[in-house]
Amino acid sequence: MPSIAENLESIRANIADAAHHAGRELSTVELIAVSKTYPADVIREAVEAGQELFGENRVQEALIKIPTLPGRLQWHLIGHLQSNKVRKALPLFQLIHGVDSTDLAKDIDRIAGETGHHPRVLLEVNVSGEGSKHGFSPEILERDLELLLALPRVQVEGFMTMAPLAPEAESSRSYFASLRELRDRMSEKAGVPFGTLSMGMSGDYQVAVEEGATLVRVGSALFGTR
Repeated sequence: MPSIAENLESIRANIADAAHHAGRELSTVELIAVSKTYPADVIREAVEAGQELFGENRVQEALIKIPTLPGRLQWHLIGHLQSNKVRKALPLFQLIHGVDSTDLAKDIDRIAGETGHHPRVLLEVNVSGEGSKHGFSPEILERDLELLLALPRVQVEGFMTMAPLAPEAESSRSYFASLRELRDRMSEKAGVPFGTLSMGMSGDYQVAVEEGATLVRVGSALFGTR
């Protein structure tokens, strides 16, 4: 069974190949090691192999783990954020991926004003239209974008999506392309670059890189099955 260090080396090589295939600079893509449910000792193995950016899904789990790990690490919240967890999340995470409604963005902005934070966020878009997924519909995003950008504390840096589960990575391509194209339209409309696209997981991160992902979220391919 490969070690975490060997898995990390393989994933980074795959990202490099995908970036090269797409004519992109490797420096434009970052790997998020999805550490949800894995204990601190396992995360330390990845740190020792050179990984410093991690993603957690649950605020309560992150509250326990993050203080036990090196302070130089970066942490992103990649799961659904409940409004009642915002106050605890703001000091923990450098980037919040799953801002999936205007109401949640307003809550984050209000609490950030009370706590002195300037949270960096991504807007989650449900490009597949699946009822089981969180996220803005493209139509609601376009309708509310001006309001979202006017929030004084929240810094919208780009967009995030999750493709439907499928046995073949290629099945995700159209959804990743849709998010990139939506980003391009919203950038033109708002005059804002929205340089961050978070898309792609263990099964399809290479396709995501080919379609413009700047952040890929890889858990099981790195740490093994949970």
